[in-house]
Amino acid sequence: MASTASFVEYVLGQAAAAGLVSARKMFGEYAIYLDGKVVALVCDDRCFLKPTQATASLVADCPLQPPYPGAKPQPVIDELLDDAATIADLFRLTAAALPAPKPKPARKAAASPADSPKAKTKPARKAAAKTTNTPTPAPKPARKTPTTPRRRTP
Repeated sequence: MASTASFVEYVLGQAAAAGLVSARKMFGEYAIYLDGKVVALVCDDRCFLKPTQATASLVADCPLQPPYPGAKPQPVIDELLDDAATIADLFRLTAAALPAPKPKPARKAAASPADSPKAKTKPARKAAAKTTNTPTPAPKPARKTPTTPRRRTP
């Protein structure tokens, strides 16, 4: 079951005091960002806080469960969502404990459609040959290179 947008909006509203909080849909679920760092996941309408040493004592009473199959267990903070100040503090502490996101490599400047290889036109000679009804000659077979040098006869 995928998460609902209304639950994600509720989590974002509760954490709004933490700073610039946003959500991004990923694989049918959501990642919650604070200042560009993933601090929580919302999977199946449950909020999973990213585990850090800074928040371990604050979420010690929360159950640990994997947000999706094969994931490491993370604290489920659903019981704490009604307290906006606590959620904002947890998100701030988690973001502070996480490393800064790696900068993405710069992409090449977008080329205009006329510069793309697909947009180039064929030479007039080849284009004209294709438009006429004359058959095109069959390609010549590739010449095999001999393994021993040939002798020329005078």
